[in-house]
Amino acid sequence: MKYSKEEQKTLIDLSKQVLNTDVKDVETLISILNFHEYKYYIENNPVITDTEYDSLFHQLRRLEEDPDNLRPYSPTQRVSSDLNEGFTTVKHITPMLSLGNAYNLEDLQEFDKQLKKILGEDARFKYTIEPKFDGGSIALVYENDLLVRAATRGNGQEGDDITANAKAIKSIPLKAAFSKYNIVKAELRGETVIHKTIFDQKNQARASAGQTIFANARNAATGGLRMKDPAEVADRGLETFIFQIAYAIDKEGNDILMQLRSHFKSLDILTALGFKIADKERKLCNSIEEVGEFAESWQAKREGYSYEIDGMVVKLDDFAMQERCGMTSHHPRWATAFKFKAKQATTTLENVEFQVGKVGSITPVAKVSPVHLAGVTISSISLHNEEFILQKDLHLGDTVLIERAGDVIPYIVKAIPEARTGNEVKITFPEFCPINIEDNVALIQTEGEAAWRCPNCSCGAQDLQRMIFHVSKDAMDIDGFGKSNVERFQSEGWLRDISDIYALDYEAIAKLDGFGQRSAEKIKASIEKAKHNPLQKILHSLSIHHLGKKASKLIAQEITHIKDLANWKTEDFTDIKDIGPVVADNVIEWFSNEKNLALLDRLEQNGLDLSQKEEDKPAVIDENSIFAGKTILFTGTLKQMGRKEAQTLAERHGAKNISAVSKNLNILVAGEKAGSKLKKATALGTVEILSEEEFIERTQ
Repeated sequence: MKYSKEEQKTLIDLSKQVLNTDVKDVETLISILNFHEYKYYIENNPVITDTEYDSLFHQLRRLEEDPDNLRPYSPTQRVSSDLNEGFTTVKHITPMLSLGNAYNLEDLQEFDKQLKKILGEDARFKYTIEPKFDGGSIALVYENDLLVRAATRGNGQEGDDITANAKAIKSIPLKAAFSKYNIVKAELRGETVIHKTIFDQKNQARASAGQTIFANARNAATGGLRMKDPAEVADRGLETFIFQIAYAIDKEGNDILMQLRSHFKSLDILTALGFKIADKERKLCNSIEEVGEFAESWQAKREGYSYEIDGMVVKLDDFAMQERCGMTSHHPRWATAFKFKAKQATTTLENVEFQVGKVGSITPVAKVSPVHLAGVTISSISLHNEEFILQKDLHLGDTVLIERAGDVIPYIVKAIPEARTGNEVKITFPEFCPINIEDNVALIQTEGEAAWRCPNCSCGAQDLQRMIFHVSKDAMDIDGFGKSNVERFQSEGWLRDISDIYALDYEAIAKLDGFGQRSAEKIKASIEKAKHNPLQKILHSLSIHHLGKKASKLIAQEITHIKDLANWKTEDFTDIKDIGPVVADNVIEWFSNEKNLALLDRLEQNGLDLSQKEEDKPAVIDENSIFAGKTILFTGTLKQMGRKEAQTLAERHGAKNISAVSKNLNILVAGEKAGSKLKKATALGTVEILSEEEFIERTQ
């Protein structure tokens, strides 16, 4: 919580008294220690010495030797004595989506233009702009004022449960008075970072101890979140900035965010509750031009800031307008990231290696003289395809200008011809498979595609990439079975294709150097779990060209077994909305290959369930319901069910939930204490008003 001057004076005076006496009141000690942690970790302005803090801490720990005195929100509970042997996966309450990007004022103006298309050209709205921290994303769940769960971003839908580690980060409150704002349950979004000075100190200490130094502050932060020992997490000096209340409900399940109305106001509340917020670095702007000016000013001073930031985040401030704008499967339409200009460096292009991907695409990879850029050492850079090399006019021996796109992905901006000596060599793209040289397999290029592909891979390079993708988090998500294990097991002769993954000899694995029985059992458990994955995951994991997650999900809804697709025609695919002829042709070609059908047989024989699961089935919607095709809005307090439950019920009956009263609204369900929305809907005269009881009766 944020402390008034009077509260601070009282707690400082009380601290002095307690330091000289033997206090028996646990709650008093907890309050005093929480105050000093806030001064130290949130305000960076301690008012007692470390020795004095330790004395207070030990007093509390002595009292807690009596179990009746132990509180879950005590500062002593930040670091548990148990090690994390592994992290369980938990679902986020709301998805953690990525952000669209803007790189200049023109991009911001286009973002503003798109919002006005949705909200109306005459719509008046404000923007919140705040730093985009470069660290590890984290989701925190508070229930009845207590921190009950913390998770990594993961794949956006679910992440690793890191609650014990989060409690070790002292800028994360173990208890926060959300109940003052009628919030019973909340999910917060934040970014865990490390102060630049602390980062330098940690690296110096690691170097002195002969340990590998951290590549950059971001890696130090993200790696810290997933350490096995919370005590080591505490020692790393991590801090977490909170930047969003993503979800908040009252005891009836009503959405509190709509009552708060403003994102900027919600950050004020988080500040008052004692969370670490980029308070002085954010701004509420009245126009996109004002946003641009503020973003440019921060780009100029980013290097002097105490934490690594790679841009600014721009958000539509009004929560109701955010809901009207909605989101894509990838990012919210109401927010974007203004990315700072990439840091650049020059180096020498020494060589090009040609690699084979999971669909046979030949990818040229530049090998450059190692160069340090934006916190990492770069020695390899993807050149994408032959067209990229020709457009950039790249030669071996060239001096090239490189940058990290978005401060992440290394990219060759251009060659510098002025630096050429005449000894440079033109890069020649291969005509035959660069891996399987003996068989002289000619590469092919599909019309409309830039990539050259190996049509008949027999050397194992493509199979290796397919196996690496198959086990990855993006596909079958076999935990603990990463690229290095696939490569090692293939070199042992145990893996030839993806079917062998499900028939491994775990006793043999246990005997390998660096493994043991426990590691083998973990891999076995992950593989056994994967055998029951939904069909949509299995389809995506087969590395069929152009068959992505969304198309896999749509197709999985229409079949009971994966082999049904062997009998499908083009129109069977294209009759599905959002499935085009290119995907259809590629899937048909794959299922027409006898080798691939034999692969499916081996997968099934090895225990992989290739049938449709409950998760694959589409939501059942009652098309005959009186709500079908209607828009609906819930307002006021519902007594028989929560707001989310009511909205889900409406969707099952074919209705579309919207967030505001307008001429597009068909039905308003008014609970108790319905206010302005009910008045506005009544005034329109075109909206059907239902009570909660009438709504439930009509869904029976």
